[in-house]
Formats: sequence, C-alpha cells, structure tokens
Amino acid sequence: MPSRLDDELSRLVSAGVLRQYQADSIRDAADAELGAALADPGRPGPQPPPAEPPAKPRTPPVATHSNALIEVLGYIGGALLLGAVALLTLANWGEMGRAARVSTGSSAAIVLLGAAVVLALLRRREQLSSALASLGCCVAGFATYVAIEGETGRVAGVAVALALAAVGVWWLAGSSLLVATFGILAVGVLVITADVLTPDTGSAANSAGIAGTGFILVAFVLVMLGLVRDQVTAWSLAGAAMFSSSICWLIQERGEIMALAVGTAGPAALLVAYGRGRHSAYAVVGCAILLVIWPTALYQLTDNMAGVAVGLVIASGVLLLAVLMLSRRRSNL
Repeated sequence: MPSRLDDELSRLVSAGVLRQYQADSIRDAADAELGAALADPGRPGPQPPPAEPPAKPRTPPVATHSNALIEVLGYIGGALLLGAVALLTLANWGEMGRAARVSTGSSAAIVLLGAAVVLALLRRREQLSSALASLGCCVAGFATYVAIEGETGRVAGVAVALALAAVGVWWLAGSSLLVATFGILAVGVLVITADVLTPDTGSAANSAGIAGTGFILVAFVLVMLGLVRDQVTAWSLAGAAMFSSSICWLIQERGEIMALAVGTAGPAALLVAYGRGRHSAYAVVGCAILLVIWPTALYQLTDNMAGVAVGLVIASGVLLLAVLMLSRRRSNL
C-alpha cells in the first residue's frame, strides 16, 4: 500500500524536481531508518531543533534630534565667532593697534580651543569638538602672524597652527582636523615658497615648480595620516593636494609634462583605492582631477583645442567600448 512518502516522491518526480534514482534513494533511506527504529525501540529518534531563546524586549531608540540640534548650534556658534573676528579685523584693521589685533585673535582662539578641549575631556560631541579645534588652530595661527608680523610672522603662524592641528589629529582624530591640516599645509607651502625658498630675483614661474613639489609632499603626508586616521577623508585630500601640484606645474615654464604625470598618478591611485574600497569620494576626486588637468595640459602642449577635443573623444570612446566588452564577457562567464 503506497504511503504518503511514496505519493509525495512520485509527485516530485512527475514535476521534474527529483529524478527517479533520487526518489528511490530517499525511500530506501526512510525504510532503513524505520527498520532500525523498530529493531531498537530505545534508540532516540530525530531530535527537534532547539527552541529559539525568547526575544529580548526592544529598548526604545534613543532620540537623536536633540543631540543633532546641540551640535548644529555649536557649529553655528563657532562660525559666528569666527565671522565676528574676521569682520571686526577687516573693518578696523587700519585703526586697530597691534595690541588690539593680537588680543582679538588670541581671545577667539582661546574660546574655540577651550570649548574643544572641554568637550573632549567630557567625551561629548566628538565631531563638534574636532570642528571647533580646527577653527581654533587657524585663528591661533593668524594671531601669531599678527603678533610677529612680516615673513617671520607668516612662517611662525603656519608653524603654530600646524602644531595645534597635529595635536588635535592625534588626540581628537576628527575628519575636520584633517581638512584643517590640509589647509594649513597648503598655506605653509605657499609661505615657504614665497618667503624662504624663492630668491628675491626669482620669477613667479620658477616659484610655481617649487610649490608643485611642496604639494606633492603634502599629499604624501596626508596618505600617511590616512593609515592611522579617517582614510577616506585623508586620501581624498591627498588627491586634492596632487591637483594643486598639477596646477602649479601648469604655471611653471615647460611644466606641462610634469603636470600630466602628477595629474595622472593622483587620480590613478584614487581610482585603484575606489576599486578596492568602493568609496565614491575617491572616484569623484580622481575624475575631477582628470577632467581639469588633461585637457588643460594637452592644450598648452599642442596649442590646438580642436585636436585635443578630438583626442579626448577618441580616448573616451575606447574606454567606453572596453567597458562594454568587459561587461559582456563577464556576463557570459
């Protein structure tokens, strides 16, 4: 007499889900299991799956609206303080004495850095603490420049701001401090190029090449920082430094080849990083550099805008065709 198992197996064979030999194997295994159970009544049968532990009561989600509001208010407060200092300084620069200039910048720096330190010690609002610290570093550098003045003041201001930013990156590890570090290093490259490395008789074109080399060093520093801090932000800023270097090489006399080399190496590294990590910032920065540097450098080399445009169209067509062919090949695998 056919059993329910036989009926079910026959249905599955008819539907094409199982082959006949598979159904026979299942039936034989079931018969063997049944025979063993009848021969040894004390033999334990199949164990039911373990019962799932009772679900823990879900705790209500913590409201984050108030936290976000507090951080936004902190950002606005820091920005308003910085704007007030800038407005007061610019509007009354000629009438303010040296002591007034120094006290204005120093007071703003102390307020911003003090608020950042207090928040960091309380372990509250880490992002806000980093943002206030980044503003405080820049204001402290400006106050140092005002206090010393001249070429020495500019170098000292960059050094003070960079030292404070380094402490902040090490202690707070916020991405906004990486942005501040990039800005301070960029200003430092320009200051050192103009005030230290370029002789008084040097031309702006020669200075551009020195600045381009300096921005390559800045990119290297940011790459190293990306190994220990926010990698996406640091490496994207390293790409921005390579872009700045390419612009400097475009200004340099006969620097188009170097601009192409730097403007290709940076995006290539970013696109490789994008392929490994899938962070869109790498692709955006890399493509933006290529979009600016390649047409500009090729035009300066050839002085033929139409030829450069045709060449770029051909290169674009080859790349898109390669993408289509590789995509089709992968879909056939």
